[in-house]
Amino acid sequence: MLKSDTNPKCESKRALVERNDSRALAFIRGSSAKSSEEKSVRQDRLWLSPKAALSHCVSSRSVSALSSLALLLFLLTASPSSFADEPARRKFTKIQVSNEYFSEGAGHGDFNQDKIIDVVCGPHWYAGPDYKQKYRIYDGKSFPNDKGYSDNFFSFGHDINADGWTDVVTLGFPGRPAHWFENPKGKRGNWPKHVALPGVDNESPAFADLTGDGRPEIICSYQGRLGYGEYDPDDPTARWNFHAISDRGPWAPFTHGLGLGDVNGDGRMDLLTALGWLEQPASLEGNPIWEPHVFRFCPGGAQMFAYDVDGDGDNDVITSLQAHAYGLSWFEHVTGDDGEITFEPHPIMGSKPEENPFGIVFSQLHAMALHDMDGDGLKDIITGKCYWAHNGHDPGARDSAVLYYFKLERNKDGAHFIPRQIDDNSGVGRQVSIDDLNGDGRPDIVVANKKGVFAFLNRMTSH
Repeated sequence: MLKSDTNPKCESKRALVERNDSRALAFIRGSSAKSSEEKSVRQDRLWLSPKAALSHCVSSRSVSALSSLALLLFLLTASPSSFADEPARRKFTKIQVSNEYFSEGAGHGDFNQDKIIDVVCGPHWYAGPDYKQKYRIYDGKSFPNDKGYSDNFFSFGHDINADGWTDVVTLGFPGRPAHWFENPKGKRGNWPKHVALPGVDNESPAFADLTGDGRPEIICSYQGRLGYGEYDPDDPTARWNFHAISDRGPWAPFTHGLGLGDVNGDGRMDLLTALGWLEQPASLEGNPIWEPHVFRFCPGGAQMFAYDVDGDGDNDVITSLQAHAYGLSWFEHVTGDDGEITFEPHPIMGSKPEENPFGIVFSQLHAMALHDMDGDGLKDIITGKCYWAHNGHDPGARDSAVLYYFKLERNKDGAHFIPRQIDDNSGVGRQVSIDDLNGDGRPDIVVANKKGVFAFLNRMTSH
């Protein structure tokens, strides 16, 4: 085990990330057979400094000029209500569930079968609707909120053993095991603990249905290969089976950027990475390697999404650019003359106020979600600043821990994301969870980080 796993330090972690992401770029481009000298030249050309990489990812002279013109036209023609802050319609009620640092993420589920959604974070679940009463899942502890890291990064609610009670899936510090805790059906005390996977790599793993079988999988990398871990519904307490979908490469615990979505419109979920996407084959029999398609979206952000941003019938890609720096973009799906899918970048937010038409800028977009927050039928981006992600060593670390949703609007000039600040003293961790917590038909938000655990109840009126 790496020394940094047991005593993680910002500088060693950053060095691992940069080295492994650089090697990953060479790997996915198929350059592993090249000479070391040729590799070095190629990587020097492709793996840019953070500042240059940001510019490379989100700008070209023509794209920037067109984007600026479109945004100017949008601002001139849109009605003031399109981006005026209207408290009666755009309102969230903040609940601080806990002020202790248990985890970098929190999830949700009905854990006591009272038909009210509860919140789960690390070793506890909190009973809705007020979340004042907490119950133990396992013997855990809180961690200092100004240094180090928790041993828990993600929490998900799901009925693994199909007994009608919602269980809890937890993903620990990157590289550590994943577990699921069996709901004891109302009994007090520790929940029975089961190992799901012996290790989960990547800082943005997902728990979602990648394969289309109706059951969620843990989507991550393990032992240098991208893939997914699935449980056996006939033997749910057995260790989950990890299916590798890529050849072995430098996919590591601290690699950033991962997601899923149907990129090519064939009805199957594909895997998204910072360096391209892997196409799901028609059949998964025999554990086939998925075909890689190279496109360098960014150095590495957080959760990634495939969604039809501009409404033209094909799915685009949405991602933050650097989890420990700046940048948020969507990448327009374009079919080249050769019939291959490529992408055109559209910046949403950069590293300076002037790079967003509303003057919004914040760093460390280390967690994202995509959901229709206002009922207009279009999915919006929910993200924020990851509070104290590298313990004060990242750009903008001491800025306010903001939480935003970026409202998607379309008009004759294109698609645009309008920033809406939800809060300025919470931020995000590594996970943003969305669910209707109070049963009013509106999607609410759950986050956790070194500031504690928070729920934001959506009070917006539907469009």
